[in-house]
Amino acid sequence: MDSTQRRAVRHLQGRPPATPASTPSPEVPIAGYITEVTRRRILEGLGWLRGSVPNGLREFLTPAHTFWSGALSETDFLARLYDLNELPSHDPRYTTAFQDIVQHRVMNEDWDDDWIFEDPRFGLADSDDKLLRFLAEMLHPAVRTDPAEVERLREFLNGVLVHDGYELIQVDDISGAPVFAPRRIGSGVRGTMKNLIFAAIGPKPEIVLVDALNNDLRITRNAQNCLMYDRPLPAHGLTWTELTGWWADREGMTGAPARDVFLSLCRRLDRSLGDNDAERRVLRAYTDRSLRLGPDIPALIPQVYLHYDPHVRSYHSPGTAPLPRQRMDFLMLLPHRVRVVIECDGVQHYADEKVLANKRRYANPRLYAEMMAEDRELRLTGYEVYRFGGAELADGPDTARRLDAFLDRLAARYAG
Repeated sequence: MDSTQRRAVRHLQGRPPATPASTPSPEVPIAGYITEVTRRRILEGLGWLRGSVPNGLREFLTPAHTFWSGALSETDFLARLYDLNELPSHDPRYTTAFQDIVQHRVMNEDWDDDWIFEDPRFGLADSDDKLLRFLAEMLHPAVRTDPAEVERLREFLNGVLVHDGYELIQVDDISGAPVFAPRRIGSGVRGTMKNLIFAAIGPKPEIVLVDALNNDLRITRNAQNCLMYDRPLPAHGLTWTELTGWWADREGMTGAPARDVFLSLCRRLDRSLGDNDAERRVLRAYTDRSLRLGPDIPALIPQVYLHYDPHVRSYHSPGTAPLPRQRMDFLMLLPHRVRVVIECDGVQHYADEKVLANKRRYANPRLYAEMMAEDRELRLTGYEVYRFGGAELADGPDTARRLDAFLDRLAARYAG
């Protein structure tokens, strides 16, 4: 019996190392975003990083063998996150998880090296929060001290987690060694985009559900008056590159110069704005920016259907429409499921339609309240909403500067 096993025998009758450590966190993650695919990639990647481990030589592993508990024993590592005396044993001979682990991982070694990822007591298979804190703890200076190993492991984990909108970032240091914690990359909208219907002109499109279970739609009338992007959304969001590629195929412009395709698309998007000069200034400021920066920046998509009511607004009595807002003025689809909405608020958003003799209108608190309620719903589902008042978008150099500054800051906020 070696020294590790002798310590284990004493632990079976005693207690594991004390209180779990507390890892700083810039944001408590929300459960439910990390998919089974990502969990499997993490497990397989850690197996590859660990490499082949000869029986009985676990304690002699070098940093080239990246084991989840690092330089610590498994019980010492887990005690930093869990109270192993409070968790039950799965072995009827023992009462605590600590005794269980020692028996099956130290004394007998009859559990697989990756047992922790499937054990329901630790929640790594069904809780984003527990998995992310576990992964961050793997990088802690108390767990592994080799900077190259820490960086290699961090790069691997972030390369996998990014697809579900998470990353591990440095939040502190201990004696110059970084301490990491998980955070969301943007808020993100859960679910998969399926129906991007936008840039409507003329009569409202009539839409039917072809397959309600799969949310498959078909436009049965006025299809020529709107655009429907029908391709999967890439992980990096929707850029002008994808949108113009789709437009070129749709319009028979495949092989035409990229600039000609882009300008053709912009002319069609511009038509959807009708006589709304405020929205047109936003679109033109962004398309000018796109010509400068190239096609790999996010596309700015006008007049996007968010909700759909088959009836026109006049069908409903005032204040009874089930969907106060059906279209967004502009939408940007960014990486990590981030969706940015830009709204241009004219007087119709907060005042009655009737114009008085003095060319003014009465303020309408109900309209304003509906707009604010819809904003709350959008934000709670993960959309980012930015509003401009109509007076901010009047024609003039101040508006151009304001839009350029806003777009610069927007790009910086969501960079990477």
